[in-house]
Amino acid sequence: MAVSPASFPPPDRTAGRSRYLRRSRSVPTHLRQIIAAAKVELVPMKSLDRATTELRPATSISMTCSPAKSIEATLDASERLLADGHRVTPHISARMVQSPDHLASIHERLGTLGIREIFVVGGDASPPGHYFDAIEFLEAFLRLDDERGTAHREIDHIGFTSYPDSHPMIPNEQLHAALHRKQEMILASGRSAHVSTQMCFSTDRIRTWLAAERDAGLIVPVHLGVPGVIDTTRLLTTGMRLGVGPSLRYLRKNRSALRRLMAQRTFEPDAVLRPLSDDLESLGIDGLHLYTFNQVAATEVWRERILG
Repeated sequence: MAVSPASFPPPDRTAGRSRYLRRSRSVPTHLRQIIAAAKVELVPMKSLDRATTELRPATSISMTCSPAKSIEATLDASERLLADGHRVTPHISARMVQSPDHLASIHERLGTLGIREIFVVGGDASPPGHYFDAIEFLEAFLRLDDERGTAHREIDHIGFTSYPDSHPMIPNEQLHAALHRKQEMILASGRSAHVSTQMCFSTDRIRTWLAAERDAGLIVPVHLGVPGVIDTTRLLTTGMRLGVGPSLRYLRKNRSALRRLMAQRTFEPDAVLRPLSDDLESLGIDGLHLYTFNQVAATEVWRERILG
């Protein structure tokens, strides 16, 4: 079950605190708002049970879909977290859906759980199931969800992925086209949407990529994908194991950034958020997606420090 913030360990007020943590009143209002409302990403693995005990009450959770598990495992975990009073957005991995009947079963389960928002990823399942990518899945899902008319559909809001630092298997031109196609499909259906970024440690790259996509017609809100508070070595090793290796490519390419990261015993989101704080509103970044790797407690202490 969830626990109250009072049960968290006391914050470390000694070395290593960020500038924001020393001067919490200096945190810009918009940044404080998105930190308060951040989605905490959890992974369906053994450490999930422990991680759920470290959540604040009524946390917004992004429940991932692991190729080592099943979509049903994601929905089972979502059901338990909903019962504990959290707000849960399950990930649906397009390539893990095996057939139209499987899609119908997933859709029925979402309705049973009362879930109104999903996050769609292409996924890494190889070979793919019935749907090759997120666009193929969305076409089928939107059609199925609208069969009984818009007044009776189950899903009102759909999030989807973006890759500021590119993708090792997909050309940038294809990523750009898919980003705008998914936006077009979801908004044309009358639903709302947002896009979450994969982890990117280059704030200059985030600015450049998002400004270009805004100029090209991206209008949906953006949730910035940032690691939570995590041991730096664990961030690198666990990130590779859990399938976010592409998000760490910037560090492998940029030796100075890697040295700066490795000089810190613990990574804190401030490393990305602080340089971007003045540009969040102008870029349309109105949400935060915290990759915790199920290391929730330290991230929640960080949030409490900033939010007072």
